[in-house]
Amino acid sequence: MGLSHDAERYILDSQEELKQLIRELCAIPAPSHHEDVRAAFCKQWFERNGGKNVTVDAAQNVICPYRVTENNARVVIMAHMDTVFPDTEPMPFREEGGRMFCPGVTDDTANLAVMMICARYILQKAPPTKTGVLFVANSCEEGLGNLKGSRAITAKYGPCMKELVTLDGANLTAVVTRAVGSHRYRIRAATGGGHSFRDFGKPSAIAILAELVHELYRVEPPAAGDSRTTYNVGVINGGTSVNTIAQSAEMLYEYRSDDPRCLAKMEGIFQDVLAKCNSKPGTLSAERIGERPCAGQVDEGAMGDLIGRAAAAVRAATGREPVFTSGSTDCNIPLAAGIPAVCLGACVGGGCHTREEWLDTGSLADGCRLFLEFFGNYLDN
Repeated sequence: MGLSHDAERYILDSQEELKQLIRELCAIPAPSHHEDVRAAFCKQWFERNGGKNVTVDAAQNVICPYRVTENNARVVIMAHMDTVFPDTEPMPFREEGGRMFCPGVTDDTANLAVMMICARYILQKAPPTKTGVLFVANSCEEGLGNLKGSRAITAKYGPCMKELVTLDGANLTAVVTRAVGSHRYRIRAATGGGHSFRDFGKPSAIAILAELVHELYRVEPPAAGDSRTTYNVGVINGGTSVNTIAQSAEMLYEYRSDDPRCLAKMEGIFQDVLAKCNSKPGTLSAERIGERPCAGQVDEGAMGDLIGRAAAAVRAATGREPVFTSGSTDCNIPLAAGIPAVCLGACVGGGCHTREEWLDTGSLADGCRLFLEFFGNYLDN
């Protein structure tokens, strides 16, 4: 398709402002379920830069409509505001050698900033489009956010939603086309406990939990076709002191797959392992605290068309071939509802979900090009 000279000039001229927007967003802590301050910032930013009727819904999604009417179909373009980190104070930020270093700087702050800067170009240039567009800075994509923001958007706009595109990740050539579903559990062990010397031999909640972990990691993941299935114990805590037989301990466990059949098999395997370990002294209980669905029945033609347009935008912006992959993203919810959806990356970085996360600021211009190349599909020309 190719960008206009005006669009290319806008991209180049806005790079310093884009970097400053990333700095400002990084300075606003936004753990899942606590995005309210960042949401207020994004709402005000959209309003200052051409957005009309910008709202924040009950799920803390910031919604900026463009050429939306009562009857037209809607396209949703989103990037999530929350970070995987629980910090409620600003996290360390530094710049060095063309990189920004900060937890959450790439996932998903840079993608969010690219969406906002490119949305401003559209809002101010006001090109006619074939459909209504909703630019959404959404909440609760990470961890136990359980895709609350995407669920709310899909529930409200699903009947008139043509397709959804989310910006997420740290790879300009990646196109996520398959939804990785998951089940998350909080598992608790409880015993009578006691003194480490006088009551030696009594059941320990930590030991019971450790045995469960051992059994869970002996599981052979099920397979179906080219699917992939994984599992992980991500958090363990409990006990009182070094000289106390632990009365309680808990852990967070998940399994995930991009095939619904394998996800169902893992549920059965997990319940069998839990029952086996629960037959010994002590008490184990499991509470499901998160669930992400795999894709449902999506029209193959519509999905293929969307993937083709996403791939063309990657080629035009980067000069490289796209890499199609599976992922657990905000796309899971619309895909489960039968709505075509893909995830694109609008930046390059590394160390995502670690304290060493970094962003290559030199990739941001190509991220903007990718966004505007793709958005060209919606122009009425």
